[in-house]
Amino acid sequence: MTRTVGLLVFPDFQILDATGPVAVFEIASRFVHGAYALQLVARDPGPVTSSSGVQVLAAPMTSAPLDTLLVAGGEGARGPAICTRTLDWVRNTAAQARRTASVCSGAYILAEAGLLDGRRATTHWQRCPDFARRYPKVRLEPDRIFVRDGDVWSSAGITAGIDLSLALVADDHGEELARAVAQQLVVYHRRPGGQSQFSALLEMGGQGGRFAGLLDWMRERLAEPLSVERLADRAAMSPRHFARAFAAETGMTPAKAVERLRLETARERVESSADPIDQVASATGFGDPERMRRAFLRAFGQPPQALRRAARA
Repeated sequence: MTRTVGLLVFPDFQILDATGPVAVFEIASRFVHGAYALQLVARDPGPVTSSSGVQVLAAPMTSAPLDTLLVAGGEGARGPAICTRTLDWVRNTAAQARRTASVCSGAYILAEAGLLDGRRATTHWQRCPDFARRYPKVRLEPDRIFVRDGDVWSSAGITAGIDLSLALVADDHGEELARAVAQQLVVYHRRPGGQSQFSALLEMGGQGGRFAGLLDWMRERLAEPLSVERLADRAAMSPRHFARAFAAETGMTPAKAVERLRLETARERVESSADPIDQVASATGFGDPERMRRAFLRAFGQPPQALRRAARA
């Protein structure tokens, strides 16, 4: 059975958001002949210019059913996110498709179409604070490379579209095929860790953001208890108001932010120093090595010792 994948593009789309998934499905079809039929579609068919200046040739948006609707992202996503015609087409096509997915800021288009309301989703880490403010009905997961919630999938920034597409292939044809495609592409079959390994929490809140000073203060006191009440007192706010404002600004709860700061600092020390693991755990506020190990597994997919060995290989 051939599955038709329609990839929505628009002027100033990020070209790797489109070509990354295209390469995954193309190579999957080499191993399983006829597995996928690919088509790029756009509101205005014909040559569509990406943000890099490179053009692709897109077919028109039609009512023909798709197996998978995939929406690219990029700086140009603002246009289709406010285009009634495009949003109506996305809603109607998603209603007929077996599944719908977005890459990077393509999540804005799905959110504007109402397809992410009440669902878990993700987008590029740098856009998460803005996304969380705009779409409070979406259960945003800022640290995930990709998220599946029922028949709707979303992925983080740019290259995460490849991770997402590999997962879609695995869902269709099994892990063995997805692994073979990843080997052909020379990428991870399952990338370890989340977006936190590629971004600093200060960037999540903005260098000049409302809580930038507080984040600096937190970094200097990771070994100390950092409860919501203490952070709220430092910010001169009530705990409830602080928790809401902090989540709106950074895209995560205060407790999650504390853990992220501890993880970033602990990982840097694990990979760049010879400090004993229990000493790193104590210095970064995890308290004991086992608690830190569990946090590393959740965030990076590997324990501290494995990351240290990999850094020295």
